[in-house]
Amino acid sequence: MTITQPDLSVFETLESEVRSYCRSWPAVFDRAQGSRMYDEDGHRYLDFFAGAGSLNYGHNNPVLKRALVDYLMRDGVTHGLDMSTVAKRTFLQTFQDLVLRPRDLPYKVMFPGPTGTNAVESALKLARKVKGREAIVSFTNAFHGMSLGSLAVTGNAFKRAGAGVPLVHGTPMPFDNYFEGQVPDFLWFERLLEDQGSGLNKPAAVIVETVQGEGGINVARPEWLRALKALCERQDMLLIVDDIQMGCGRTGAFFSFEEAGIVPDIVTVSKSISGYGLPMSLCLFKPELDVWEPGEHNGTFRGNNPAFVTATAALETYWADGSAMEKQTRARGEQIEQGLISITEENLADVKEYRGRGLVWGLEFHEKARAGRVAERAFELGLLIETSGPESEVVKLLPALTITPEELDEGLSVIARAVRETV
Repeated sequence: MTITQPDLSVFETLESEVRSYCRSWPAVFDRAQGSRMYDEDGHRYLDFFAGAGSLNYGHNNPVLKRALVDYLMRDGVTHGLDMSTVAKRTFLQTFQDLVLRPRDLPYKVMFPGPTGTNAVESALKLARKVKGREAIVSFTNAFHGMSLGSLAVTGNAFKRAGAGVPLVHGTPMPFDNYFEGQVPDFLWFERLLEDQGSGLNKPAAVIVETVQGEGGINVARPEWLRALKALCERQDMLLIVDDIQMGCGRTGAFFSFEEAGIVPDIVTVSKSISGYGLPMSLCLFKPELDVWEPGEHNGTFRGNNPAFVTATAALETYWADGSAMEKQTRARGEQIEQGLISITEENLADVKEYRGRGLVWGLEFHEKARAGRVAERAFELGLLIETSGPESEVVKLLPALTITPEELDEGLSVIARAVRETV
């Protein structure tokens, strides 16, 4: 694909140096539909990024768009703080009927603000309030957000350094397979908890991702998650599952922890909960944990009613019939796995490992810089794909759940070609 140099002058002269994704994809995008994006010159790109997991149902999903347009055309409430609105009531009832009740999950629903990091902040604040303790345990290579509390439980050194102040009350522990099976699960963690001389303050909670997306597509085994839940119960700690990127069907089931058969005390949800890329987040928790005072955690934009509208439409469209979406996602995931197997077999000396669940996968190379070159070449060939991991050493596949088998094959072919052409 021949791409003319776009006019990026206003971005380069006026926008902050903090911008990042636009550096990897030097195009000016104009429109998008389904799993395709188009730049201002009409060049077409296949999207294996999906808004960093915020577009599980694709760009401008027609069903969700129709619901949103109809709502706006009738002058539905747009901004409502935490006032009671028809849009919020309809979402809450739909979420309870289609998500919580079928899974026998008793959660209360909190709207903490529109971002994932705000959901995490509210979860950490609530755990500390309930337990009366300050310490939170997180895991190596975790990513939970960019505000200070979330950064304190994030592992990436570069992101942590951006805080500019000490990040306190967070203690990292080894994630699943951190020692490649050489050390029993939670040996160090439990020893510290039981040793009065360890220096570890009794934690209020443990926060974990079942699949670490930004950390490099590190997949926790179901048995590891069950053992973590049991450890939390023995040691009187709350278990928080950060399902911001891996929830809303990304791994197959609506919640990524369902496969492990656990019920976390607190769950954070964002990204694709609105279904349309509109800002929205939830903090879910067991009823006995609802010890908030009115207004103790709030935010101006926690009542994003257009997001409630598209979220309701997404649930009704994709989650009303039980397991259909889950089965489709698992089938698409198997298709990706087969493609990555072929790439690995063709490049045995270069590929270190492939791993994933559902529709989130990673391809890691022995040479860490290789992943960036593969992603750059893929863009030149018309595929949007990012890297992840502490040194950006993993090519990260995150397509929409609604992507077609043909589009998946097309993207996998581009990745295979990019690997071949970046030796």
